[in-house]
Amino acid sequence: MADPETLIEDNAVVIGDGFIEVSYDDLIPNNVDLSSDRQLLRALEKWQPEYIDWWKEMGPDGFQTSDVYLRTAVGVDPAGWAKFGHVKMPDYRWGILLAPEVEGRTIPFGKHKGQPVWKEVPAEYRSLLRRLIVVQGDTEPASVEQQRYLGKTAPSLYDMRNLFQVNVEEGRHLWAMVYLLVKHFGRDGREEAQALLERRSGHEDNPRILGAFNEATPDWLSFFMFTYFTDRDGKMQLASLAESGFDPLSRSCRFMLTEEAHHMFVGETGIGRTIEATCAAMKQAGITDPYDATRIRALGVIDLPLIQRKANFHMSVTRDLFGSEISGNAAAAFSAGLKGRFGEARLEGDDHQLENDTYAVTRVTDGKLVDEATPALRAINARLLDDYITDCQTGIERWNRAIAKAGLDFRLTQPHKGFNRRIGEFAGQFITPEGDLVGEDVWSARKDQFLPTAADMAFIDSLMQPCHAPGEYASWIAPPRSGINHQPVDYEYVRID
Repeated sequence: MADPETLIEDNAVVIGDGFIEVSYDDLIPNNVDLSSDRQLLRALEKWQPEYIDWWKEMGPDGFQTSDVYLRTAVGVDPAGWAKFGHVKMPDYRWGILLAPEVEGRTIPFGKHKGQPVWKEVPAEYRSLLRRLIVVQGDTEPASVEQQRYLGKTAPSLYDMRNLFQVNVEEGRHLWAMVYLLVKHFGRDGREEAQALLERRSGHEDNPRILGAFNEATPDWLSFFMFTYFTDRDGKMQLASLAESGFDPLSRSCRFMLTEEAHHMFVGETGIGRTIEATCAAMKQAGITDPYDATRIRALGVIDLPLIQRKANFHMSVTRDLFGSEISGNAAAAFSAGLKGRFGEARLEGDDHQLENDTYAVTRVTDGKLVDEATPALRAINARLLDDYITDCQTGIERWNRAIAKAGLDFRLTQPHKGFNRRIGEFAGQFITPEGDLVGEDVWSARKDQFLPTAADMAFIDSLMQPCHAPGEYASWIAPPRSGINHQPVDYEYVRID
């Protein structure tokens, strides 16, 4: 899988057909002509130092003064939009970048389908639109907070740099949502922007809005699972918002998707390199049974069944982020033209208004799992979850090919969509990864086969020993195939002071 990071010349800006020059002379780099709106500029310049204070308090712990080899977005042309160089993270040039405006764009779905897109917030949808932006915005700083201690146990400088790249880009995505709130929602927007800096992941009294963003990310396997599975939810949500009839939101999300690709790359290759190290160690030791955990773990690698249990946990927690499969709020956002389906513009077979269409939703009825035809408008979340599950499979198949190539009889799989759910149709049900509906007693007896145990997590934690010398990699993960931006794999990606 090729790394989606790309290179353009240092200090360059991209100017081309349909693209707006990015001003890097201002305190807040942007391509939205901030200097022409003094009130907006003042509000954002007031928020900016508070953001930096939040970053220093809740960003990567212990590395704020280290020079990190980061890419910085300097334009929105996909042919070349970033520059690379060592920078201290608090000095990173976070900015506001919108994808180019599409001339003549119309609302692609809902009851306003075919009408010109909105440049300003439609009054009747003000509250609903603000909520969509706030929820999306809240996930961005939350993941930074969840991952703030991981640098101390990084398995290599390469991986440490990738962690910090993900972190600074999540910070920029927060800026994207704050820009929309402050520009388009007045005092309410400014208050919401402030609240985004006040909530804390996992805080007892003021937690982040969505449950998965209050979970700990205690180790690097968890981080790779998060960036593959949970950031993929982010991709699905951003892609749905990129269809929005509110054009500033659409344009913001279209560019955010450019950066999001690297986050999923970090997850997919991180898990893949973990699997590669395990397979190589087993082969060298002459171990052919993937379930011989004691001998495999003695090699300083993570056994494949434990990787499966970790994946089960992260997939189930992430699936809850999609909300209830049958949702009046999702229906309202679709009908209003604010949030579409994944790939809405490419979908065929319906009128993109869904007033008379149905969609099959899996439910528990009379003690059985059944698929029921449900009004498609109310099943928006169910469809997005199904699209997500399909999208996850590509990376899983790559991992399985690597396992098969190593000659091992083992396949990673996705659990049933109802497995270990806390939200939606399957909340309160006990469903095995294979899709069997069982009683609580059976679930409790077999739970340790499905999900990581305390002993599993203690073992993973024991492997989390830092490797902070250039070219040094922990035993449990293989080096990458290639470095970042044509640099060697033993490059000093982070200069630790």
